[in-house]
Amino acid sequence: MPLVGLDPGGLAAVLAACGVPEAQRRMRARQLFRWIYARGAADFAAMTDLPAVLRERLAAEYSISRPEIVTERRSADGTVKWLLRFADGQEVESVFIPEADRGALCVSTQVGCTLSCSFCHTGTMPLVRNLTAGEILAQMLVARDRLEEWPTGRPDRRFTNLVVMGMGEPLFNYDNLAAALRIAMDPAGLDLSKRRITVSTSGVVPRIEQCGRELGTGLAVSLHAVRDELRDRLVPLNRKWNIASLLDACRRYPIRRRITFEYVMLKGVNDSDADARELVRLLRGIPAKVNLIPFNPWPGAVYACSTGDRVRAFAAIVEAGGIAAPIRLPRGRDILAACGQLKTASQRDRAA
Repeated sequence: MPLVGLDPGGLAAVLAACGVPEAQRRMRARQLFRWIYARGAADFAAMTDLPAVLRERLAAEYSISRPEIVTERRSADGTVKWLLRFADGQEVESVFIPEADRGALCVSTQVGCTLSCSFCHTGTMPLVRNLTAGEILAQMLVARDRLEEWPTGRPDRRFTNLVVMGMGEPLFNYDNLAAALRIAMDPAGLDLSKRRITVSTSGVVPRIEQCGRELGTGLAVSLHAVRDELRDRLVPLNRKWNIASLLDACRRYPIRRRITFEYVMLKGVNDSDADARELVRLLRGIPAKVNLIPFNPWPGAVYACSTGDRVRAFAAIVEAGGIAAPIRLPRGRDILAACGQLKTASQRDRAA
């Protein structure tokens, strides 16, 4: 049984099953918690402040192993992409994007995706299953391993930010995501500030306010269109929760930080001056910034990226409307690690 994904309460239950006296369980659970998430132990033998008999029992019945790193690819710009295989053979990709003074890890929450967004490579994959809380956390542990950043309190760490923007729709796997993020934010665990965590959604309206209230993270919304008829094609989830209902949920988001609206620039599709002006109108009253994302090509894509001049003209209109509109510099394109390019060879298991 894997222990990665369990909080102190879950670990205390494991220790009870191992015969640890009730008077010691809370202390031992916190020790075990710190070893797994703050010190990055991958072997129970390293946990030297736990009794040897307990370590042997844990090693015999439980696991803190990592998923298999099937491939590690490094981009010319420093971006790193890991293809990870879990115990059942299913695979996901996660990406580390370094900057001069920080670095963001992009994690996946599902094997495949249900959304079928027409401009996204991941959207061409069917959904296989949700990731567990432990499998979401395992991506963070692998990054810390590969970056040699244990223990978590090191002042020189590069993995400082977390973006839940990989494969899958995070808010369709909310319970496992929430369990993973609570451990990631625990000062005795991975010690990531909630101000440095952003959860991205394509518009699962009923979960948006809950995410802000319970987790307090930043929010990113994959908008990509300003008219329902177009967004229905680009982001089919819009047929269930349209633009008006999505933006209403954003206005109620309880965290008073700017919401990031992601907008992929598709040549001749959503990049006109009229689109830019309508975007400003729609976002009026929402603390917002718009990330303009040059479309990242992938094999078989039917879209092309807007020209540089068109992207800049679009940005100028949005900024003249009082909304920051940075143009995202594509990272990891040469290893298919950029936004919208993630995909694995995993096949759909219809029984799941």
